[in-house]
Amino acid sequence: MQSQDVAPRPAPASASSAPGRTGAALVEHYPRLVRLAYLLLPPGAGRDRRVLTAHGLVQRALPRGRSASGAAIPAQAAARGDDPEYAYLRVQVVRAALAAGRPRRRAALPGRGQLPPLLPRVRGLRLSPHTPGPDELALGQKLSALSPAARAAYVLRGLEGLADADVRAVLSAAGVAQPDGALREAGKEAAPEGLLEAAAFDPCLLLARPTDLVRRRQHLKAGLAAAAAVAVCGALLVLPGGGWGPDGAAAPAYAQNPAAEAALDPARLTSVAPSAWRTSARTDFSVWPARGELTSDTALLRRALAVWARPGSAVRVSATPGTASGGPAGPPQLLYAGDVDAARVVVLYDGQRIARYAEPKDGTAGAALDFARVDGASGAESEAVVLNRTDGNTRYLTAPWVTKAASVDLLKPAADPAALALKDGVTAPLAGPAQTGDCTSWNALRLSGGLGTHVSTDLGELVPAHLTAGRPTATHEVSGSGDLASWSPYACSLASERGQGVRSVNAWEFAEQPLPDATGTASWVCTRAETWRGDGATALAQFHTPAGTYGALAAKGQDVPACGARDAQVLAGVLWKSKLGNWFLLAAGSRGTESLRATGGVTGSTQGRLLAVRTTKGAQAVLQGTLSDGRKVEGLK
Repeated sequence: MQSQDVAPRPAPASASSAPGRTGAALVEHYPRLVRLAYLLLPPGAGRDRRVLTAHGLVQRALPRGRSASGAAIPAQAAARGDDPEYAYLRVQVVRAALAAGRPRRRAALPGRGQLPPLLPRVRGLRLSPHTPGPDELALGQKLSALSPAARAAYVLRGLEGLADADVRAVLSAAGVAQPDGALREAGKEAAPEGLLEAAAFDPCLLLARPTDLVRRRQHLKAGLAAAAAVAVCGALLVLPGGGWGPDGAAAPAYAQNPAAEAALDPARLTSVAPSAWRTSARTDFSVWPARGELTSDTALLRRALAVWARPGSAVRVSATPGTASGGPAGPPQLLYAGDVDAARVVVLYDGQRIARYAEPKDGTAGAALDFARVDGASGAESEAVVLNRTDGNTRYLTAPWVTKAASVDLLKPAADPAALALKDGVTAPLAGPAQTGDCTSWNALRLSGGLGTHVSTDLGELVPAHLTAGRPTATHEVSGSGDLASWSPYACSLASERGQGVRSVNAWEFAEQPLPDATGTASWVCTRAETWRGDGATALAQFHTPAGTYGALAAKGQDVPACGARDAQVLAGVLWKSKLGNWFLLAAGSRGTESLRATGGVTGSTQGRLLAVRTTKGAQAVLQGTLSDGRKVEGLK
């Protein structure tokens, strides 16, 4: 379960302008100042970076070599009854936050607040604010649409409770040239009571999560292997015939046997006839023909194979979790070789993996080798491979049966798909989903052809993740506007699955629940991400109210059968506040749930699969359901 708690506002310090009070005021009101800085920073910087920047701005607000006082702006200090030292610090924080949000000029040196924060950092941990609910997301959208000065006016008015005259004084002291214009742009409408003080906007109330553990271990292993390769290279380079030679960025050969040599011979690459897919019973990568203008470039193909077998220490190697990065066991199949934007790209397939080799057009320095596991791929899962990513845009190589490609925005399901040109199976650039900042759009790839219409999305892998909808035992394609609309409130949750080796993601609306206090009807949706390696599946239970644009994360399960084809059952709950200000525990189970019970901080039960119990803010409960066959099901945590 998830609730949106509100941190209490600290009481103002007693008014004083005596020297030496500024440091004490900074310590006393530190959480309040950091929240103010976090809200004023541009949302596009991303939540993790804004947390570190906000702390850095506040810690640098203390003057050096002297003690400052807020008496320089007595009008607003008197109006609020604030500690004058706090009023001084508030101006410094507003000035620094506005400076950090200004666009960097190409010829000018960046300000200190515009540089990426260096400290504090904890190796292996990512610190983020609490996950925003639908109301916080809507407020974040509103703030991101305002100019920096107007955003400051809105926050000072709503968070600090300043009158317009006091806001104008603070903005003027912070260096805003036209504070009246900022106030007009901010408008008269205030944020809902307490929303600016929600936990999602508190940079002092953080969630600690690990970074990508699997990828970190892979990088460590790759680093150790690269170090060993360098040691071997040092010995081999002094031998006759040593050196890099025609293999480009590959390490020197350290093993010679007939099978290994055959796998590295460009003349033995497997190639499929262009029409093979029309008569084959298979619909996977094995029936893709070789495409691209460089399929006869023997030197390029030799370098790609050599780097695959033994990447040099300067080659950037990446692999999806659970994917082996060793050389091919035999001659692989060539899928593509050609120029893509500023790189030469070779795509190979060995029956289990896709390997993509890329090098600059002007040499081999900076070569990259990427792997993706695709065993068992068929149909929609084998319709596209990423050729290149440049400036947030992605080009795909599509299957030979694909005849049309288009871009669809999952957050705008009613909009017509934007056609993408196809040339020799290669798409025009498609803007990828936003990596940081507020989620205002989520572009997905829509492919149509002999196997129907399918939608997939780029999650940072070589092969995009296939999107489906419906009950796990009877999923269907996301093709029409109605199916896209079912994904719209939950598309932004896909960001949590980047780099996890996701094969497919299904969205299933498992319940609808009438809300108390005549607030309408809410939807319960479970999104389940399956991986290529089999384990590591993630199930997210999300709650969507009529007033919210996005679904709110209610519960999460890792490596659980919930929402999957093996066991299409799920139970989740959430603390929810009605429009009348009443708090409720709401819970819902999937079809086949005969009764629900809540214990712990909230007690209640019901016959059926929907539960609504009056409770208090911050309450904790344990959920359990009974299925029609007598089995017990626990709520997702």
